[in-house]
Amino acid sequence: MEIIYQPIGIIHTPFAVRKGTPIQPAAAAGAVGHIEIAECYRAGLKDLDGFSHLILLYHFHLSSGYEMEVTPFLDTQPRGLFSTRAPKRPNAIGLSVVRLTAIHDGILEVADVDMLDGTPLLDIKPYVPQLNPAEVERIGWFSGAVTDLQGRTADERFR
Repeated sequence: MEIIYQPIGIIHTPFAVRKGTPIQPAAAAGAVGHIEIAECYRAGLKDLDGFSHLILLYHFHLSSGYEMEVTPFLDTQPRGLFSTRAPKRPNAIGLSVVRLTAIHDGILEVADVDMLDGTPLLDIKPYVPQLNPAEVERIGWFSGAVTDLQGRTADERFR
């Protein structure tokens, strides 16, 4: 089965290359960007200004290929791909929760961006914590790795 998606917009950030890009939104506090929504989708932005945070689904446009075991940015040992948030995946789909700061003329101003400039946006969903109220019991190998994310950036391991 072939699945084809068309971008609804383009994400613009200060990050032109992988190296030095924050590795997750928690490491990107204060990094600002904007999203240009295609004209034909702008009516769908109605009422979005009532939300402080958005879930962005996007295409890792500079990723190609993948391995089923990778050494993630927050670790030094190989892990199963699906136990990581590595960008090189069978379907190169990324997910980030960003802060919405303004909307004007089909442009979303956002903060805490961790994606590369020019990233194709596939979808937007409002972030509503009450809809995902899971009490997490364990976070696997991440448990010792996510204590100090602020300022953590990508290196060259996923070229």
